[in-house]
Amino acid sequence: MKKATFKLSSLKFDQKGLIPAIIQDYKNDEVLMLAYMNKESLGRTLKLGKTCFWSRSRKEYWVKGLTSGHFQFVKSIAYDCDLDTLLIRVRQVGKACHTGMRSCFYRKIK
Repeated sequence: MKKATFKLSSLKFDQKGLIPAIIQDYKNDEVLMLAYMNKESLGRTLKLGKTCFWSRSRKEYWVKGLTSGHFQFVKSIAYDCDLDTLLIRVRQVGKACHTGMRSCFYRKIK
């Protein structure tokens, strides 16, 4: 059986042109953060080998770690069965969260 070739155009971006990206540590599977990408930031991520996102609040691209030094080096990118969410496994350097925590998911609902 011949394996189908994946095309980036197959991904389903929302009405604003965005797709959620779950960022996970490639060694221990810890979920580090959730951010959004558009086609351009995904292309930049693939080219750089570092995560690049679209900031919904600032309306600009940002490479994770460019100002903080806390880069995310991409190890793999997967997509879900509906083609509308990305799972990016990274080697995290430093903290992932802007609050100084390793993960953005450090608070629990009790």
